[in-house]
Amino acid sequence: MLSVIIFFPAISAILGFLIENKSIKFYGASIALIELLLAIFICVNVDFQGYDFVLTHQVSLIPSLNISYFVGIDTISLVLIVLSAFMSFISIAALSDDGNLKHLVISVLFLESTMMGVFSALDMILFYSFWELSLIPLLYIIGAFGSKNRIYAAIKFFIYTFLGSIFMLVAIIFIGYLCYLKSGVFSFNLLDWYKLGIGENAQIWLFLAFFFAFGVKTPLFPFHTWLPYAHGQAPTIGSVLLASVLLKMGTYGFVRFSLPLFPDASLLLSGFVCVIAIIMIIYAALVAYAQSDMKQVIAYSSISHMGVIMLGIFSLNLIGLGGSIFLMISHGIVSGALFLLVGVIYERAHTKEICEFGGLAKVMPKYALIFFIATLASIGLPLTIGFVGEFLSLLGVFKLNKLFALLGGFSIIVGAVYMLVLYKRVFFGECKEKNLSLKDLNFKELAALVPLCLLII
Repeated sequence: MLSVIIFFPAISAILGFLIENKSIKFYGASIALIELLLAIFICVNVDFQGYDFVLTHQVSLIPSLNISYFVGIDTISLVLIVLSAFMSFISIAALSDDGNLKHLVISVLFLESTMMGVFSALDMILFYSFWELSLIPLLYIIGAFGSKNRIYAAIKFFIYTFLGSIFMLVAIIFIGYLCYLKSGVFSFNLLDWYKLGIGENAQIWLFLAFFFAFGVKTPLFPFHTWLPYAHGQAPTIGSVLLASVLLKMGTYGFVRFSLPLFPDASLLLSGFVCVIAIIMIIYAALVAYAQSDMKQVIAYSSISHMGVIMLGIFSLNLIGLGGSIFLMISHGIVSGALFLLVGVIYERAHTKEICEFGGLAKVMPKYALIFFIATLASIGLPLTIGFVGEFLSLLGVFKLNKLFALLGGFSIIVGAVYMLVLYKRVFFGECKEKNLSLKDLNFKELAALVPLCLLII
């Protein structure tokens, strides 16, 4: 069952080359919907017992090195699989019907397969393979379908993420060799690694190697500079998937690998990581306030929220960890909605500059309402999906260090300022004459955005 979820989108993507362009959007959305239903079926029918992995499946690939196709999921994996499937479906369904969509839809389906593989892999070579393969479709989406400077953005994205991953590959090989030294056989089985008992000094260096890979993907300060470029140049569907799912691969890596494999190093370096997260939160929030482009505001807002997730993870307690996982889900939904909304206005006005708007609530009331709901969730208003994760993450870090919690909470205040200022400048005041003819949300756009709004509230 799990292997079906992993490979079904990729196989369907290959078959998609046989589909005519006029039918490719319906085909892609249908495949993504089936994938979502399969993920929901697992949620409903699989009994998760404690911290054990379920639906495990193992096939030996290279016996001499003990490398295998080994997959399985727990509740953390499952929620991210469902999020990936849901956002893939929404992003394809929201695509404009104009232009040649075949290669774009096929790329999204390939990307969905790699994301499922990342969240399911229990063999570290398999995990690394899916991790690297996820670069290819997103690189193509940005480079082929992005804006004016898309090639530069795509290359920068590739260089940052690929170089960061090399450190992780070296660490993976080293741990496999440690298994050989202790037991006489190589092992890249994650469950074997959990029992390995690595020394503290080795843990620190290995933690840092994984930290580079996951820190670039998250992205942590100062590895974040690729993300605003990628968001700024990516098409709407690329930004939606990048913010809602791809960034979560980094934080998932910290939860799945860094904490359990290197517990001593995680404890020793938790303060260091929290300081970086706080710098990231405050820096990104202040830069977001200074942006003149709607998409850049949301991009830096996304970086700031990922910092709060990192605080929750490295609070090293169940409250903070639970909050960070919940915030991964809520951020995926809210950021996806915001990028879709920016894409809607860009299709109509062909600009994302805030100064080009004003008074849109008069001519696009449905658009203004949905944007307002997403804005409230982004600032973590109580009774929205954004509140629970932020509150629990900060509560968890409060148990670790009160100053960290105070500084992390500063992001909520600044976040409320820049998001509400953005909303005020775009939707209130006098409407420019050229914007009076802008059309409100159509049925297709509402069909994509309303489910996100229902999840938000």
